[in-house]
Amino acid sequence: MRICRQTLFGVLALAALCAFGGSEAREPAPRFSAKTLTGEKFTNDSVKGKVVLLQFWTTWCPYCRRDQSAVDAIDREFAGKGLIALAVNVGESRKTVTTYLEQNPRSCRIVLTEDTNLAAVFGATSFPVYVLIDREGNIAGTQRGAGGEAALRRLLSRAGLESD
Repeated sequence: MRICRQTLFGVLALAALCAFGGSEAREPAPRFSAKTLTGEKFTNDSVKGKVVLLQFWTTWCPYCRRDQSAVDAIDREFAGKGLIALAVNVGESRKTVTTYLEQNPRSCRIVLTEDTNLAAVFGATSFPVYVLIDREGNIAGTQRGAGGEAALRRLLSRAGLESD
């Protein structure tokens, strides 16, 4: 009986390694379109070959505010390595967002809900939410909630972006 249990345990452990180990299949990102406050347009096709970091945020979210400088710093650092960071404001008016940005400038690209379907396709209902799309157009990872710069860097590494 002992040998059977050990064998069963070994088979189960091997099955778990096969199920959870190795390369993980990534789902393609849903079809999207987005236009920034400055008029730049992005679609799945236009970002092929780039890594896209989406930050879903609001002006009233203290956690979003805390991560704002980290997102902007990462955007500046990795732009030359093919990163596009889009800060997608969810559910607020253009006037609210522009007033906020006058007092709290951002260096990354800003997208409003009215100018994209991103919040809808990714179901952004709590904030912040981060979605990372790899160079092939697949979802490389998501992060719900603020985690600071270290967490964002770990997320970026899932798409092969790391500091030199």
